[in-house]
Amino acid sequence: MGLVYCDICSNNSFSRHSYFLPGAEVQIACNFRAFVPKTREQVSFSVNRTTDKHGVYRLEIPSVDGIACAEAAIASSCQASLVGTSSTSCNIPGHRSTTDQIAIKSRHPNLCIYSLNALSFRPSKRNVALCGK
Repeated sequence: MGLVYCDICSNNSFSRHSYFLPGAEVQIACNFRAFVPKTREQVSFSVNRTTDKHGVYRLEIPSVDGIACAEAAIASSCQASLVGTSSTSCNIPGHRSTTDQIAIKSRHPNLCIYSLNALSFRPSKRNVALCGK
């Protein structure tokens, strides 16, 4: 899961004038590797998701035999990239692609949550009255 926001002041961070962006399309690419005795299994996929009204995109990945996300033997990675937005006022890509992720272990067995860095769009012109020089 991750977030997409509008960086109103084009300062590459979420400020008090920023807002979460609904309707943004994001491509998520993941690679999961399991090192199971006698085999090295790998699952890779790429999907597109659209942010909800809160600017959040999610992807639920079903479990695969031999690949348990909660085990330390796994090397996994997911990356999200901006595809586009339905916003006409905030549609210039800012942070285009995630570089880091945080894996959060759940209380439920074999359930992990991957939280990806926020992505952003910005307006074509900076609002000097709102953001200053």
